[in-house]
Amino acid sequence: MLKVLKIGSAFIGIIVGAGFASGQEILQYFTSFGYLGIFGAIVSTALFAYVGMTLVSVGSRLKTTNHKDAFFDISGKVFGTIIDYIIIFTLFGVGVVMLAGAGSLLNQQFGLSAFVGSLLMVVLVAIVVMLNVQKVISIIGSITPFLILFIILAGLYSLFTMDLSFEKLEPIALEHESALSNWFFSAVNYVSFNTAVGAAMSLVMGGAEKNPKAAARGGLVGGLGLGIMIIISHLAIFSKIDVVGAYELPMLKIVDLISPVLSFVMTFVLFGMIFNTAVSMFYAFTARFMVMNTPKANIFVVVTLIVGFIASFAGFTGLVSFFYPLIGTLGLVLIGVLIYAPFKLARYEKKGIQ
Repeated sequence: MLKVLKIGSAFIGIIVGAGFASGQEILQYFTSFGYLGIFGAIVSTALFAYVGMTLVSVGSRLKTTNHKDAFFDISGKVFGTIIDYIIIFTLFGVGVVMLAGAGSLLNQQFGLSAFVGSLLMVVLVAIVVMLNVQKVISIIGSITPFLILFIILAGLYSLFTMDLSFEKLEPIALEHESALSNWFFSAVNYVSFNTAVGAAMSLVMGGAEKNPKAAARGGLVGGLGLGIMIIISHLAIFSKIDVVGAYELPMLKIVDLISPVLSFVMTFVLFGMIFNTAVSMFYAFTARFMVMNTPKANIFVVVTLIVGFIASFAGFTGLVSFFYPLIGTLGLVLIGVLIYAPFKLARYEKKGIQ
């Protein structure tokens, strides 16, 4: 059971980065639709449960060390190549967004230049990516429980201290810009985006687990946990949309309303979650091209992070609104392959190919 929870926690940690933990993704993908955002969050929960279970399980069954080999095995050369390029683009793009998110976080909370937060994140990520995969998974999973506690706290506070009814908050929520024009497509796009974000590292994580059943359960628990966090985060932001809607980091502002001391603590939790996703992105990106824990891989990591650091100055909110819907659209191909993957692997194993 402990192993399952560890995998589930790590899966959440891979997915949850600057956009989710800060509330900016939730605002754009769910809360901007008001009441309908609740239904969107439920749709996303069901999809995340399936995706989490499938990704980690496939990684374990194929003993995956990088995403390319896994998707070539599942979908063949043509689709495998398409997915490979989608994931390469996603890993680097989201890694850049995480660096920008670190800058925005320290800027909003402490008034520091975005340059400082992004540079600090670059240094920390460079150090950790050079570790072995089991240590990386442990670090990623260890921070997740703290974020879950803060999200539950923010949700309870928001619901019990609402100044306006949901009926009056609805038009305020609808004024905010949405990632897509339809609540259902927004929910599906959000899952496909996050699947593209988490696929590579989730497969590698699954590959490190010898027991496919434990891997599948861990992924399922992680997916369900992530979905529940989406629902709670949406309700928290919706309840206080009149107060926090204008902030780049609305969840952090909610916690600040509870207590400046808690807000101070949550800043470090958010920084840790941003760090989790940044590590996942740049680790998997490097693993795609290099054998990890070698001098060449370490040089590759440093060069990639320098390029990402420069690109991060495009700004956090702008990068989220540009990259995420685009990656979500591309990720639909990946969702289709994952729906098909368990059936193909089952046929392979039945024939003794695996």
